[in-house]
Amino acid sequence: MQTETVITLPIGDTTLVASASSSVGSVRSVNEDSFLTTAPLFVVADGMGGHARGDRASQTVVAVLRDMLPEGVVPRPADVLAAITAANKAVRALMGDDGRPVLSGTTLVGMVIVRSPAGDGCHWMGFNIGDSRLYSWNGRTLDQVSVDHSAVQEMVDAGSLTPAAARSHPGRNVITRAVGADDTVDADVWLLPLRGAQTFLLCSDGLTTELDDDTIAGLLAGHGGDGPDISIADALVAAADTAGGRDNITVVVVDSSVAGARPNDENTTERSLSAASLEDTQPRI
Repeated sequence: MQTETVITLPIGDTTLVASASSSVGSVRSVNEDSFLTTAPLFVVADGMGGHARGDRASQTVVAVLRDMLPEGVVPRPADVLAAITAANKAVRALMGDDGRPVLSGTTLVGMVIVRSPAGDGCHWMGFNIGDSRLYSWNGRTLDQVSVDHSAVQEMVDAGSLTPAAARSHPGRNVITRAVGADDTVDADVWLLPLRGAQTFLLCSDGLTTELDDDTIAGLLAGHGGDGPDISIADALVAAADTAGGRDNITVVVVDSSVAGARPNDENTTERSLSAASLEDTQPRI
């Protein structure tokens, strides 16, 4: 699916074109991924595979964010954090709603335009919990903005595992944070400039398990022209399916363009700690 929305902001009218696609993959029987493209909010949630109600968990998160951050409204950063907290509470409530304890959870990655605290401008606000990812793309370089909350990422950070080895490590599906895993949720948050022409990619790990960053960048760079008349999100999901499709695959690509602004290739990222076979994503317990 593809949507186009124009939002009037202090810096000028901003056109947001979102391409989204999701697949159950080649192995699973249920798609536990969910996504949202209600500009200025874009979200991907990956229910924890192999656990009861993973699909309901991701659907619940998307429903709460959609209700609390309505389409066409530019929120404050505090509003976004409040919505994530409410989504965590809602997922926790799924665990006992039929009288028995059941593990339920989901990853979450999102991108939303927010008002500056002083009210005199706008920024992109990225957020993530788990190993679904946020990337930026400037037409030449694909940069991972988010940091995976996973056991293998901790080993990479500690220097005991290389990024290449992490792709095939047996613990690559163990995540260290998830919406619904605890009473409180801790999201990583980034504020990025909103300017010129920008492109962002949000995805569940079903994409990055099958395709490395160079392959994803090549598909982004080569899409269009005389190629097939399918969206870039469809093309990425199809490539991951063809490469194995061992997990659900969901992709959202967002193109942002500010009227009258000149494209800017800078990718300044300000990270702030939060206020918050078959591949099975698992919480570490």
